[in-house]
Amino acid sequence: MTNPVSTRYSSHPEDFKRYTTPEIREKFLIEDLFKANELTGVYTMEDRLIVGGIHPVDHPVTLVAVEQNKAEYFLERREIGIINVGAPTQISVEGEIFDLGHKEALYIGKGNKEVVFHPSSSGATYLYYNSAPAHKSCPTKKITTAEAEVVTLGSLENSNHRTINKLLVASVLETCQLQMGMTELKPGSVWNTMPSHTHDRRMEAYFYFDISENNAVAHFMGQPDETRVVWMKNHQAIISPPWSIHSGAGTSNYTFIWGMAGENMDYGDMDAVKPTELR
Repeated sequence: MTNPVSTRYSSHPEDFKRYTTPEIREKFLIEDLFKANELTGVYTMEDRLIVGGIHPVDHPVTLVAVEQNKAEYFLERREIGIINVGAPTQISVEGEIFDLGHKEALYIGKGNKEVVFHPSSSGATYLYYNSAPAHKSCPTKKITTAEAEVVTLGSLENSNHRTINKLLVASVLETCQLQMGMTELKPGSVWNTMPSHTHDRRMEAYFYFDISENNAVAHFMGQPDETRVVWMKNHQAIISPPWSIHSGAGTSNYTFIWGMAGENMDYGDMDAVKPTELR
């Protein structure tokens, strides 16, 4: 069986400055996340996060160990967070069924051997996931948007009015190191995570969705004094190293999922960068 997860290596910020646009896209952009009846992903050396998608169409998809795990089963030494970006579906964990609605999240802790993702009976199933190494087991738990910690930031005047849904974060449930949430841009707003920031003690991955066919998002990355842009479409993700900013501006409003792994789980642990300081 072909390994469904590829590997991406870490990059030094000084090397990044010399990358061409195709090289940046090859090393950081994840374009084909959803393949019928498969689990796909990228194992990044940035805090060893796995970023991927699960797309059951006409039969269930089972979470199995991949080559990078060097483990008997996927969650032997890992935890996983899943956010449903498609139709309502079901996930079974050690035989327990979890109904997962659109934009709802499920956290599954270390040590769970049997995880099965089922096709939806009412539409296309698209499950986005992040998985991080874990040294302890935390309880499996579903989180709805009503149970999330919700923060509204920005303003229409600054084109960054947005709602941040902190779904799988330390203030909502116990995890080992993984943190995930979802930010929804209000109509008329296009900027996410602006003013921008970096956080040296954790990496981040962004997944963009709710982008119509004729629109796109310009994702900005790099050190604050020398940034680059990657143009992204619906259902694409991007890896953000700890030294990089991670902001985006779309040609219309959209939604994105952020996921983090690393040393610190404090959401506010970041180094802010003013828009006037960006280069």
